Amino acid sequence: MEGLKHDIALRLVKVSNAVLATLPFSVAWFFYYAGRTWSPFYFKGDWAVIGLFLFLYAVFGKVYDAFLVSLNQMFESVYSQSLAALFSDSVLYIVIWLLTKRLPSPIPLSVVFLCQAVLAVVWFQFASRWYFSVFPPKKSAVIYDMRNGLERLVEEYGLARKFDIRLTLGAGECLRGISVLGEMDTVFLSGIHSHDRNVILKYCIEKGIEVYVIPRIGDTIMSGAKQMHMFHLPILRAGRYSPSPAYLAAKRLVDMAVSLVALVVLFPAWLVVAAAVKAEDGGDIFYRQCRLTKDGKEFDVLKFRSMKMDAEGDGVARLSSGENDGRLTKVGRIIRKVRLDELPQLLCILKGDMSLVGPRPERPEIAMLYEKEMPEFRLRLQAKAGLTGYAQVYGKYNTTPYDKLQMDLMYIAHPGMAEDFRIMLATVKILFLPESTEGIGDGAVTAMEEAVTEEGKTGGQSSGEKEERQAEGTSKAVYKENNILWK
Repeated sequence: MEGLKHDIALRLVKVSNAVLATLPFSVAWFFYYAGRTWSPFYFKGDWAVIGLFLFLYAVFGKVYDAFLVSLNQMFESVYSQSLAALFSDSVLYIVIWLLTKRLPSPIPLSVVFLCQAVLAVVWFQFASRWYFSVFPPKKSAVIYDMRNGLERLVEEYGLARKFDIRLTLGAGECLRGISVLGEMDTVFLSGIHSHDRNVILKYCIEKGIEVYVIPRIGDTIMSGAKQMHMFHLPILRAGRYSPSPAYLAAKRLVDMAVSLVALVVLFPAWLVVAAAVKAEDGGDIFYRQCRLTKDGKEFDVLKFRSMKMDAEGDGVARLSSGENDGRLTKVGRIIRKVRLDELPQLLCILKGDMSLVGPRPERPEIAMLYEKEMPEFRLRLQAKAGLTGYAQVYGKYNTTPYDKLQMDLMYIAHPGMAEDFRIMLATVKILFLPESTEGIGDGAVTAMEEAVTEEGKTGGQSSGEKEERQAEGTSKAVYKENNILWK
């Protein structure tokens, strides 16, 4: 009952946000735009326009996670709400253009957007204070196996006000005294083997304890299993990525249409970037690099050159260490920040080597090193590589390979155009967030190569222990500077 009250109250607060964002638009519509329509609207028509704005804002807000008052920090919440308002205002500007049959003044809507941004700040301040005054932090426990350190992430991401971590235990210790969880409101299960996880999960469900599960590879694959009945038994059918022909055809049409439109609209940006790259050092404007796409097929990805001409003169493949990478040119640092170096990949999409949405195309050399420690990494090659994707949007450049694989498999497990459009819209949110392009630190690939030499040490272990060591070895070696502590 307490959970129901929480959900209802929180939903009402989220609705209040949408109403606040709609108010400035309503004022602009009634006092400026409504009287300039070609055929005057009356009561129902006016409210239909306002209802359209409210609907669009709610949709965009959900895509950008704008209403997570208990999880988001202020900047992320205001940034997400501002994006939702900006897109909603833009769509309604086009609608107003059609209704007036002439280009309307954008000034009123510009003022509306500024008011919406201010209201987003005000709403978050009041909503956050209300939430944490009414709902105290949940007594929480972290149960870990494959990885430890989740409690530190709770602190770093500002979630200590929501989750009060009172207990941190290894899975084995927890199972020997599982009743200790009975006093908790929330339990985090971090990388636990399926048998142990299921025992703890069943206990928590029985006791009404909320559970957050950080999955393993098998869990993610099973999330896409199809429910069916056979032998008068419930059956879950899992298989290789096999989306419907209709989805693949629609996906290809969208790829071609969006790429063509983007090439035309962004052509001036192409000219500016090309001239800047050439002017800095007189080198090549573009660079080609071998990448992997569906079923391991190799293709040449095309990008604007952001590094020096001899960046890999020794022939060794290296991952970027971000802004501190000494191989970056001055122009390269700028175009990477705003992702302009990625524009030529639109040609790869038109050619059919890539899609707009899919797993990130990895270099064969890097993929080979990952696969030596984590054979499951090749499972991401079930789908065509994408310009953007689940891992690109919800991860960071320095997110561990194991977690990137999890994200890619989550996308592969649930193919659909609705998911593709959601990811495309969500991509806009990360374009100006520097954390999504952070590098991994110098020498990471060398560290991974050293870890690969230990591959033979996994011999004689059970398959579960080997999976754990593979994930741990790769992530620990490649991303020594990562905030997650690996057991």
